Amino acid sequence: MAIQREDYHKVLVAKTATIYPRAHPHEARVIQLSNLDRKCPLLMYWVFFYGSPPPHQGLSADSLFTSLKRGLEETLSAWYPAAGRLSLSPATGKLDLSCTNSGALLVEASTHLKILELGDLSQYNDFYEHLVFRPPFSSRFSDIPLVVAQVTNFSCGGYAVGVGTNHSLFDGSANYDFLHAWASKTVGKADEAVELVEPVHERGRLLVDCGQIEENLRRPGGRDNMMRVTAFGHLYQLIEQAVSMEHMGPAGKPWCEYRFSEVGSTNLEQFVLKTFSLKSDMVGKLKSKAATGLSGTCSSFEARTKALGIPKDRTVCLQFTVDTRNRMDPPLPKGFTGNAYVLSSISCTSGELEQQDLANIIEKIKEAKQAVTNEYVKAYLEALEAPQNVLPPLPELTMISDWTRTPYHKVDFGLGDAVYVSPLAPPVQHVAYFMQSPKDGGGIDVRIGLLQKCVPAFSHYFLDKLQ
Repeated sequence: MAIQREDYHKVLVAKTATIYPRAHPHEARVIQLSNLDRKCPLLMYWVFFYGSPPPHQGLSADSLFTSLKRGLEETLSAWYPAAGRLSLSPATGKLDLSCTNSGALLVEASTHLKILELGDLSQYNDFYEHLVFRPPFSSRFSDIPLVVAQVTNFSCGGYAVGVGTNHSLFDGSANYDFLHAWASKTVGKADEAVELVEPVHERGRLLVDCGQIEENLRRPGGRDNMMRVTAFGHLYQLIEQAVSMEHMGPAGKPWCEYRFSEVGSTNLEQFVLKTFSLKSDMVGKLKSKAATGLSGTCSSFEARTKALGIPKDRTVCLQFTVDTRNRMDPPLPKGFTGNAYVLSSISCTSGELEQQDLANIIEKIKEAKQAVTNEYVKAYLEALEAPQNVLPPLPELTMISDWTRTPYHKVDFGLGDAVYVSPLAPPVQHVAYFMQSPKDGGGIDVRIGLLQKCVPAFSHYFLDKLQ
């Protein structure tokens, strides 16, 4: 029977199952979340693309689904909060994590498309949205699973595994550990290159004492002490600048008239997700120039600033994530699964940025990371206790998240390494994600959201000078 044209690009769901911990279900209890956990209580999605398995494996869509289901059941026995739900604390009105054993969701689906027909997998494609399961919207947290997954069989024999995990549950490092644990249970053996450790779910020293915070604020200079968090101090400067700004933006209207969505959130008509690939020889060239102090290259910070046409007298800021696991004193326990990343930053004027070489920028970033100490983390957590308001448009703010130490393409569900792993659109689209390239050892892929009209300029400043 011929395939109808309108059905060709569809993804057809075959079955949906709720997955519960296989053994030793934990009694219902509540894990208090940290302020870092509460920042983004949304499902974050990745799509893993795998080639067709060799015929001798005898792997079918149904047998893969069964293996994934069994592996997830076993994984949830140790990672039991992933089978729970978010809840509001009656005492504080804040989000906490209820370990209710309500289960994760697993979906089996198929499509008539071949993976090759999607083109360059590193470039975001609207079709990717059909390769993940998005639970129906509900105003009740108890209805929304914290882990969802969909395995889709392509007509070429390849597969996509789309996974969504709630950011309140894990940060990037913990999510990577969870997926590797699931993969090892699915194939029945551990990846020798990845150390699997017993997960630690209690947030422990990342919890703050609200009473102590109020006492600290009442002390002389208490509120000024909050500003010792560099990232918040720089952000506050950008907000003050945005409020007072009268310069025109690239569309001929004042920057202050831009909506937040136009500079980093959900205006899909103007924003596009683009991936820029730095081959291993380019990365080597960058490291060499940074070590010798040679100019002639452009960081993603400078490239974005130039592409947006930020006036030279405006303050610009680069913010980047720092893992605090080993920066706390004592360090957080091995296997800690909560959110442990904070932001640090560097700041200067657009004109000063243009005059600096790559080596100077890298040195400032290193210094800012070294400043993330135990005291910095405590102040950061306390500052998050304050009400969080909607930001004004901040085109001068560049944000980077480094995933180069979590090679997601190495997650093997019995299909070998992934051909590619694509994150879907993040809540703030102008964040630049740095990821290991699965095609070029030592290469780096940079995924960033840009206004369509800024793409050629960003590409010129970021890539062309490396050729």
